[in-house]
Amino acid sequence: MIGLVACNHTLSVQANDPITEVNLPVSNEMELLVQVDAEQVVAELEPVEPIVINSATLVAVGDILIHSSVWQDAKTDEGYDFKPMFELVKPYIEQADIAIANQETMIGGTELGLTGYPRFNSPYEVGDALKDSGFDIVSLANNHTLDRGEKAINNAIAHWNEIGMAYTGAYVSTEDKQRIRTIEKNGITFSFLSYTYGTNGLPIPEGKDYLVNLIDIEQMKEDVELAKQLADVVVASVHFGNEYEELPNESQKIIAQELAKLGVDIVIGHHPHVLQPVEWIEQESGRKTFVVYSLGNFIAAQDGLERELGGIVQIEVEKVTEGEKETITLKNPSFIPTLAYKKNYRNYKIIPLEDCGEEYLKQAEQVYESVKAHMNQWVVDLNFLVPKDQLLTKE
Repeated sequence: MIGLVACNHTLSVQANDPITEVNLPVSNEMELLVQVDAEQVVAELEPVEPIVINSATLVAVGDILIHSSVWQDAKTDEGYDFKPMFELVKPYIEQADIAIANQETMIGGTELGLTGYPRFNSPYEVGDALKDSGFDIVSLANNHTLDRGEKAINNAIAHWNEIGMAYTGAYVSTEDKQRIRTIEKNGITFSFLSYTYGTNGLPIPEGKDYLVNLIDIEQMKEDVELAKQLADVVVASVHFGNEYEELPNESQKIIAQELAKLGVDIVIGHHPHVLQPVEWIEQESGRKTFVVYSLGNFIAAQDGLERELGGIVQIEVEKVTEGEKETITLKNPSFIPTLAYKKNYRNYKIIPLEDCGEEYLKQAEQVYESVKAHMNQWVVDLNFLVPKDQLLTKE
């Protein structure tokens, strides 16, 4: 109801009154004309659009690099079992809404003959272990994608499909390549892209460019544009940089900046086999892209402490919806350093660095502090380690 007061006269008008014009005498000399639009009044009384806030966490890990001694250590009477190697980090993977791994070796299966460095082929059971650990998608574009040819890629993808694991970066056909991978969680849709700098000199078969995605800014631009139409968040895994260098080179920085300009929200780097820091890239508009230049080795047989260190990076994505307006914010980046432990090239296991004692790593505490200082040198508010008692089980 609206009350209109003039001098000593008061008139009440109900919002649903059909009256559209009221003449109210105020004095003999003047007349107050009040225009009342009943429909407008009703509209102004309607409730404001509610604000809806959704959030989801994404975790990513580094190289799953299955050297010969790794699959030999996983051998059982029935086949291969890699699940125990992931047992100690499984809770950290499962607690995330979405988890992605860099599957650096093709799981072409025993029928092709298992091989290690320099041209890898791994058992199908590697995929089973990743699925069991809570991973949702694997990146397949890397310098070892073509190691054992088209047959290994086709075998691997057939198994990924069989176990219900999404993949990106290598495909079985042009149609397969054109289908951008998306995963929806908690009302937020993520799209996943994957690219590599090359394939160790192995040529891509003529007419079969779909077998592996190469870094090509123009092609990446087309892919990102499509991915943005399909999803709220665009994630790009990129195989780039120089091996064993602890800081990104100029090429890595340029590619990350280009992807950020194109609208990629999260860039996950691989290939150096050692850890490289994380960074925010901010555009003039204020939009930020989160970049981790290299996540190191997650499981591998390489020697040297730097090559045995990896980690689990986590980023929270918040989506705020107010009417037709949607805003995406990346927040609370965190990192869990890990150790790819082995003894005499046996007993492989991935151990959260915080849980390593002298039994697994000498001066473990000092190493942990060194990794923290290295990873957060450009993002000082990077968090470390989610306490196990706060972990939630994925629904």
